Amino acid sequence: MDPTCPSECIYNLIPSDLKEPSQPPRYISIFKATVKDDMQKTKTAMKTMGPAKVEVPSPKDFLKKHSKEKTLPPIKKFDRNMPKKPAVPLRTDHPVMGIQSEKNFINTNAADVIMGVAKKPKPIYVDKRTGDKHDLEASGLVPKYINKKGLKKNWEEVHKEFQSLSVFIDSIPKKIRKQSLEEEMKQLEHYIGVIEKHKIIYIANK
Repeated sequence: MDPTCPSECIYNLIPSDLKEPSQPPRYISIFKATVKDDMQKTKTAMKTMGPAKVEVPSPKDFLKKHSKEKTLPPIKKFDRNMPKKPAVPLRTDHPVMGIQSEKNFINTNAADVIMGVAKKPKPIYVDKRTGDKHDLEASGLVPKYINKKGLKKNWEEVHKEFQSLSVFIDSIPKKIRKQSLEEEMKQLEHYIGVIEKHKIIYIANK
């Protein structure tokens, strides 16, 4: 149908060749060569599909019957008269007596105690008048955050939680959460700096 003529025109009775619209050229990125070079540089050979060429096993090396069974040690001839345990000493046998050592154990022990490093006593607490002792570290009475290692561990946990926040802070709760984590990290950094700066810290009872 000729688009220039109306639908009832006589020219529309003449068959005409339909022309297909030409397609636009295919899009090719200008960075195709760069990306291809980068992929070739970072590509690891035999990473997922295995080696390119695998050595084919020989047909002569087929799996034989009982080839994977464990071989037993050779059978030893049993001798009933062979002694299994050492003989019991006789009543007439006497142990060797009179052997003395020239080592002075008193002086040696005294020197070991004087030269040795004193052991740090384990912290304990007593909760009854009868003197029942318990481990102080496992009791929960001493807070872990007063220790420098505990402070650094807490800072790492808070920092990890801070890193896991969303990139886009687009709501008020997210902003409040980010500010609270930043303040907590600053406070922990301040405590860590104080403990590292002063070797001895005195805490007065209120």
